[in-house]
Amino acid sequence: MGTAPTQCPSGITANFQAKFDNRTEFSCSSFPSTLNLSKLNSHPTSKGLVNKIGSLPDIDDLFWEKVPTPILDVVENPTHLKSLSIKELKLLADEIRLELSSTMSKTQRSFKASLAAVELTVALHYVFHAPVDKILWDAGEQTYAHKILTGRRILMPTLRRKNGLSGYTSRTESEYDPFGAGHGCNSISAGLGMAVARDIEGKRDRVVTVINNTTTMAGQVYEAMSNAGYLDSNLVVILNDSRHSLHPKIEEGPKTSINALSSTLSRLQSSKSFRKFREAAKDVTKRIGMGMHELAAKVDEYARGMMGPLGSTLFEELGLYYIGPVDGHKLEDLICVLQEVASLDSMGPVLIHVITEENQCSEDNQKKVTVEKQLEGLSLNDIYSFSNDGHCRTYSDCLVEALVMEAEKEKDIVVVHAGIEMDPSLKLFRERFSDRFFDVGMAEQHAVTFSAGLSCGGLKPFCIIPSAFLQRAYDQVLFLSPSLCVHQAPVVHDVDRQRIPVRFVITSAGLVGSDGPLQCGAFDITFMSCLPNMIVMAASDEDELVDMVATAARIDDRPVCFRYPRGALVRTDYPIHGGSALEIGTGKVLVEGKDVALLGYGAMVQNCLKAQALLSKLGINVTVADARFCKPLDIKLLRWLCSNHDILITVEEGSVGGFGSHVVQFIALDGQLDGRLKWRPIVLPDNYIEHASPKEQLALAGLTGHHIAATTLSLLGRTREAFPYWIDDVPEEREKAKQRVNSGIEYCSILMIPVTCIDVEV
Repeated sequence: MGTAPTQCPSGITANFQAKFDNRTEFSCSSFPSTLNLSKLNSHPTSKGLVNKIGSLPDIDDLFWEKVPTPILDVVENPTHLKSLSIKELKLLADEIRLELSSTMSKTQRSFKASLAAVELTVALHYVFHAPVDKILWDAGEQTYAHKILTGRRILMPTLRRKNGLSGYTSRTESEYDPFGAGHGCNSISAGLGMAVARDIEGKRDRVVTVINNTTTMAGQVYEAMSNAGYLDSNLVVILNDSRHSLHPKIEEGPKTSINALSSTLSRLQSSKSFRKFREAAKDVTKRIGMGMHELAAKVDEYARGMMGPLGSTLFEELGLYYIGPVDGHKLEDLICVLQEVASLDSMGPVLIHVITEENQCSEDNQKKVTVEKQLEGLSLNDIYSFSNDGHCRTYSDCLVEALVMEAEKEKDIVVVHAGIEMDPSLKLFRERFSDRFFDVGMAEQHAVTFSAGLSCGGLKPFCIIPSAFLQRAYDQVLFLSPSLCVHQAPVVHDVDRQRIPVRFVITSAGLVGSDGPLQCGAFDITFMSCLPNMIVMAASDEDELVDMVATAARIDDRPVCFRYPRGALVRTDYPIHGGSALEIGTGKVLVEGKDVALLGYGAMVQNCLKAQALLSKLGINVTVADARFCKPLDIKLLRWLCSNHDILITVEEGSVGGFGSHVVQFIALDGQLDGRLKWRPIVLPDNYIEHASPKEQLALAGLTGHHIAATTLSLLGRTREAFPYWIDDVPEEREKAKQRVNSGIEYCSILMIPVTCIDVEV
């Protein structure tokens, strides 16, 4: 194979000597004299990418010093892999690993899972013919090599940035992403649906789904496998086993061995001749008689159980033909097994067990990744707070310290955690109370009902689940019969309806920066506050978070939940102290004014205070109140705010139907809207906000202090003064506003503020 790095823009290492525009000059004579960068976003193998990605990476990211990657430089799409030899494919895998290490270390994102899956990714794209063949992934963290090979290499530095690549697979980003990878465990269900649709349409494409250890914690995986075994459609399921477990004792135990014998057996299991012989034997035993067939089936199961690792027969019982284990870093074995599976016209569902080892990041890089994720949440309050040792103290740190103090006082307090990963802060509680801490992984439904059982047994469970993952425990609906008899969700039936005192701690509430809409906690206020017996709270700062832990610990007659955002604390000098139980259904006034009342809920109280500071400079006296409770509401506080102000604005970092809806429901029925009072809600917009920094996301959502101030000014009729506030936070609106000013009445797309005849200075 000849390599020609000069022909591929993504492999350029020359010195950059011109301004970044559509055409870039290079001084090195071995490169083309000009490079048309405008073509990078319109590659024919990445349909939809131009609609998804709005900007290229920064020049410093695009032209970093890196080692040569001659083979990768000529691979613009998976088709180019077909002509490579095994030796060249191995070199390509090494180059991809170097590329990932170089690129991702600059973005400070964890990429261990993608490093482990490099050979698997290369083998998949070598054997199968994407995008005609569908390759689905359960976890976005495994897909970075997939993105590099499918025309997105040049944009990898923009990963999880505003207008950049998504951290997950996305149907709108590339035709090579047939289904979005979100919280895991969905690829087999979606892949089976595609396989059945293919069969009905009479097509012959292959469907491959890749799952991992974390995925196997979720019940949906086994439901999908069982259904796949029953339907018997051709489907390839690859278990990427990185040998991780929630339980340290299991991780320390014996590992599934990979050796020459296991490789040989895996090749034999996947071979066409062996499969045909096995099917022929089944037919013979069926003709002899049912008793002989059942005996032969048991012998077959026993023999395959002896060949495979411990637990492999589980997949056979579900109806999937098990192949493995296969060394996930030996391309020859991977390609051989995949080619044999792909060559079978009628095979039914197959599970290939692939063993991989995650290349551990250095300790320093791992610390950077952790701190960077913590720092993301800082712009929720625009405050950067570090302690003397350089550690950024987070809300999660505060929560765990409060839980430890309560657990020391009450031996009945236990903690149940569910979600795709455990916050490092929780290790403190696990170390102090190992017998009172339960991490169930990606099994949120189980976590909720397990907590209900603990409560019925006399304990006080705190069930800690990220907002986006709590949805999985809330709205899991099963259709049991043609009459559409539905099974009630755990939160509703197992907890709220029975008034069982489970204490839900909702983490990562609101916008979550680079994790985008997939882990955005937008809906928990709405779906938790509609439950009749649920007490719903939100902490505006670390002091209230500690108090809410103490409050929840003392509630024994009904369920309760409280939320807090991802990110660092409001204060830099936060002392560790015990919490005081709050009176249920009481808020507080932080600043008292007379013109306008801002009623904040949760983290948005801090932005209300920022808006108050801005408005005070304009001579506007603003009251800022902290609601603390969404349910029950502080009726006394609401009546006081309505009777003493002409304008009431509610602010929350949640979807429509949440806190503001409860407020207006009460004040409307109470007759407060029958007179002079004006009420306006500020909530998250009715669309998904894509990945960006938290500050950028808040600006897009219209939830910054400037936006709140602008809304206030518009209600006061001071539109000209309102305009600069929202335009400062959304600079891209500046040119648009200039063009629209003379066209009549126009409104800001975020705040619906009229900008008619406003003088715009650019």
